[in-house]
Amino acid sequence: MDAASLSQFEPIALKEMNSVSLLKRIDTKFLTTESKLLEIIPELISDYKVLEIGENRLMNYATLYFDTEDLKSYTEHHNGRAKRHKIRMRKYIDSDLCFLEIKEKQNSGMTNKTRCSIVDIETVLSKKSIDFIKKTTKKDQVLKSVLYNYFQRFTLVNTQRAERVTIDSCLNYKTNDSTKTLQNIVIIEVKQEKQNTQTPVYKALKSKKIRTSSFSKYCIGAANLFTGIKTNRFKEINLKINKLIN
Repeated sequence: MDAASLSQFEPIALKEMNSVSLLKRIDTKFLTTESKLLEIIPELISDYKVLEIGENRLMNYATLYFDTEDLKSYTEHHNGRAKRHKIRMRKYIDSDLCFLEIKEKQNSGMTNKTRCSIVDIETVLSKKSIDFIKKTTKKDQVLKSVLYNYFQRFTLVNTQRAERVTIDSCLNYKTNDSTKTLQNIVIIEVKQEKQNTQTPVYKALKSKKIRTSSFSKYCIGAANLFTGIKTNRFKEINLKINKLIN
């Protein structure tokens, strides 16, 4: 993704965007390629602003996921449990911010994200982080860092309604033993208070025949890099990814 492709959007500052933070929301994801994304962008310019920090519009992110020794978080997602938690530390590199973030998927399909500010990514959880996780999840479990994920993102904010769109590319994964890059893959995520499929981004995606896709960065990375785990639930999305890559 080339930052020049975003030059025609009006900017929005981080402080202004936070009024549309949508920590409780409906998330809908779409999987496509960089070439398809370039076809969609011109259709969004008049209805969305792009997040700008300094002079940057294309931001870099680093994420470290945490799970139990037996990968309970991964397994719950794989087995289709409706209510589940995902625990990560994410560094927003260009804004020099770092958070411990807990995403709770609820039975209703809503996602609730709770977070606290931290100095930097912790490979071993501090007492403060452990206490925050226990308080938020109401679970007492031993967690360890299991998977790094790096990507680039730009964020669009609807000028008329509470809707944000994040577009992620250049996905890379790393464990202690292996790495994987998802070349040419773009993840578009629409975040809304209530699902509305009549917004400009939905219409643009529909016009290009880009359909919704279930995609968890953590689970897809784990399914590709970890050994000895169940991966049946993610075979279909992995086939789609491989088709888009090739």
